[in-house]
Amino acid sequence: MKRNIVIATLTAAALATGGTVAAFAAGDDDATATQRQTNTSAQQAADRDDDSADDRDDDASEDRTAVSGAKVTAVEAIAAALKHTPGTALASDLDDDGADAWEVTVVKGDGTEYDVRVAPDSGKVLGAQRDTDEDNDADDRAELAAVKDARTDAREAALAAAAKGTVTEVGLDDDNGTVAWGVDTVKDGKQGEWKVALDSGKVTQDRDED
Repeated sequence: MKRNIVIATLTAAALATGGTVAAFAAGDDDATATQRQTNTSAQQAADRDDDSADDRDDDASEDRTAVSGAKVTAVEAIAAALKHTPGTALASDLDDDGADAWEVTVVKGDGTEYDVRVAPDSGKVLGAQRDTDEDNDADDRAELAAVKDARTDAREAALAAAAKGTVTEVGLDDDNGTVAWGVDTVKDGKQGEWKVALDSGKVTQDRDED
C-alpha cells in the first residue's frame, strides 16, 4: 500500500527530526538514546513496507498460478453459474490453489445464497452449495439492495475490466459509502485492482492500495 508507505516514511522522518532537537537539549547521552529510538522506528517502518510488498508479490503469484490453469473466464463462469442457479451474482473468485474451480456467489429471489463451483477448464457446473451462515444475511441484504437498481451486474463488470487483464476476482466493494464492483486482474505477471461503477460501468483504477 503506497499510501501506508508514505505515512510510515513521514512518521519516521518526524521522529528523526524530533529526536535531533531533543538530543541537543538533553546532551550526548540523551542524543544517543534518542538516535537509537529513531533508528528502531525507521527500521520498523521499513520492515512494514517490506511486508506489504511481500504480500502484494504473494497475491500476484497466487493469481498467476490460478490463471495458468483456467480456460474459462470470469464472465463465462458467472454465466454458467446463473444458468444453473438463477438469481443475482454478487461475486466470483478463481481459486488460488491450482485453479480448482471458479466459485460464484449467487443469491436467489427468496434471499437464499449459494456458492456455485464452475470447472475452470470446461465451464461445467460442479455443484452448488447453500450458504447457511446466518451472519452473512445482513451483508447479503445490503449487497442486494446496492445492486437492485444497478445498470451493471457482476458479469458485465468482469467483462468491462477484462480489457485491463485476465480477471481473477469480482465482487462488491464499499469504499467510504460508495459501492462499486471491485475487480482483480493479472496482466504480464502484474496484478491490477479496478473499480467498475454500478451505474455507468466505467472502469477506474482502485487507488486504495496505492
